[in-house]
This record gives sequence, C-alpha cells and structure tokens, in this order.
Amino acid sequence: MLRRFSADRRGVAAIEFALLLPVLVLLYCGLAEFTLAIMAQRQAAHAASVVGDLVAQETNVNAAEMNDIFAVGQAIIKPFPRAPLKLRVTSVKADAQGVPRVVWSQGNGLGSFGLGITPAGFPPTLLAAGDSVIQADVGYTYTSPLQQVLPRPVSYANTFYLRPRRSAEVAWTGP
Repeated sequence: MLRRFSADRRGVAAIEFALLLPVLVLLYCGLAEFTLAIMAQRQAAHAASVVGDLVAQETNVNAAEMNDIFAVGQAIIKPFPRAPLKLRVTSVKADAQGVPRVVWSQGNGLGSFGLGITPAGFPPTLLAAGDSVIQADVGYTYTSPLQQVLPRPVSYANTFYLRPRRSAEVAWTGP
C-alpha cells in the first residue's frame, strides 16, 4: 500500500499550487503596494510643480490667492489622502553679490523660511545677481492600505525651481 501511495502522482499539482499560492499572493500585494506608493509620489510632485507654476505666472500674490493655489495642490493629490500633503512656496532672489536670499515664503503644512536667509540645499549657481526664482517644496507621507510589504509609512520630498514668467520677480502683497 505504501508503494502504491508513493507512486500516485495525481495530487502533486494541487500540493505545489497550495505551497506557491501564499508567495504569489504576497508578490501580487507587494507589487500593488509599490505601484500605489510610486503613484502617490508622482501625484505629490505634480502638485508641487503646479503650485509653483501657478505662482510663477503671477506678478504678485497675497494670502488669499496662496490659499486658493494650495487648494489646487490638494485637489491634484486625489485619490490619495490630502492630509499628508505639505507644500511651501518661496520667492528667492540673488543679492548684488549673487547670494540667494528669501524674499517671502508661505507654507501649507511645511514651515515658511525666514526672510533674508538662503534656503537649505539651494543650488548656489542657480541665480545670477538680481535674478529671482520661485521655489516650490513638497513633502508627502504615503501609508499603504494593505501594510503587508510596506508596513511603515514612506515619506517623499521634492523641490522645484521656476522662473517668474510675467515679471522679474513675484511680489508678496501681504494678507
């Protein structure tokens, strides 16, 4: 009877499938989680790019306009949650010696830069003396809904630099 049982091959495929199924399901879920994380990163980067571009198209902005522009950024992040999205827009102008200095900065979740400082990580050769640029920063923390392969949140950060389009510098007109 033992010899007949060991020679019987009828259930081998079912047993192999049962052994491989958990690995295949985990692989599928992992690919889905990584795909969603990459999509969230791309949406957050797109939101920052659009926010910076909207500001760069203006000649001056105020607090109400910045709130509307930040709302556009939050709408772009959909279908992902808006709460983890953090944005900051900064106007940077090079002084007479070519040193980049913050002219104004507004944040939505990210703190504003202090006036007159050089933002951390700013490329030193980006601006010539008297030139201006809009710096748009984004931070986003993605938390996977499945949390099988990505059990901890993943944080992303990007920075974009955009030249003002309609004037030499985008002015802050206050609240």
